[in-house]
Amino acid sequence: MDDGRHAQGPLAMLLARVPPELRGRAHTALLRAFRVTPAPMRRALVRAGTPSFTVGAVCAVEHEGSVLFLRQPHRGGWSLPGGLLDRGEAPAPGVEREVREETGLRVSVGAPVTALVEPRVRRVDIVYRVVVAQRPEVVPGGEARDFAWLTPEEAGHDADSATRSILAGLTAALADGARDGRLLP
Repeated sequence: MDDGRHAQGPLAMLLARVPPELRGRAHTALLRAFRVTPAPMRRALVRAGTPSFTVGAVCAVEHEGSVLFLRQPHRGGWSLPGGLLDRGEAPAPGVEREVREETGLRVSVGAPVTALVEPRVRRVDIVYRVVVAQRPEVVPGGEARDFAWLTPEEAGHDADSATRSILAGLTAALADGARDGRLLP
């Protein structure tokens, strides 16, 4: 399997030691051996050979073009409500919990707008959006010290790098046709 898809993985490193003309057969043999390996050992092998990522969920609470941003002592600028998920926690209940803790708002987030993977920093962010008809009363709590309703452009110059990345991903996900796939030639 010399197509470059797994160029950095442990399987590719093992197969790199096999003569090129035998790699296809070696790959198949390794997959068959993996299939008959007991499940706990398979999980351990996968975990040992794959990178770990932090997983968080954030929510853009919007009102008439403005988004709710927070100031938090551990962040270097404006950020969106949300945070890291607890082990085994699903993203929707996790972000609903974080929004409640940080803003006092009770939300039901629905389906995520997008999921952003940042391989360089090994971070995955699940991004939700809640549009409100009336601007709710926000009570900063938990880690949040202050809040503001800003347009993404207003917050952009003073948002931390993760938030800027999330805002760009959210904008791309909400663009016309962004969710429409197509058949390639």
